[in-house]
Amino acid sequence: MGDFPTIDEVHEILNEIADEIPVEYFKDLNEGIVLLPGYKLHPESRSQDKLYIMGEYSRSFTGRNIKIYYGSFKRVYKGVSLEVLRERLRETLLHELTHHLESMAGRRDLEIEDYKELERYKRRR
Repeated sequence: MGDFPTIDEVHEILNEIADEIPVEYFKDLNEGIVLLPGYKLHPESRSQDKLYIMGEYSRSFTGRNIKIYYGSFKRVYKGVSLEVLRERLRETLLHELTHHLESMAGRRDLEIEDYKELERYKRRR
């Protein structure tokens, strides 16, 4: 793949992926899926081994949403095929949607797994 898809093209891919997911899974995700243009580094990211945040599930007094960071995808997956990019977007969206569903169910299993993954990252040299 030559150039990385535009933010509008990635938005369309995310819409296609979301359309494949049963609508019930989006219950109470009242602020939807938001594709943000920038990238985001984890607060504990190292300069030599950057830890980009690809997506986040957010809850606040105004509602619940999933944020996907276009800039993070562009930095991490520049040069991959469109098929690989689509799969990484799908994995990220499903990951964040799992956070949403677990939140609705009062569970934290994936949050705990994310914490363990961060600890593994911090131990890497």
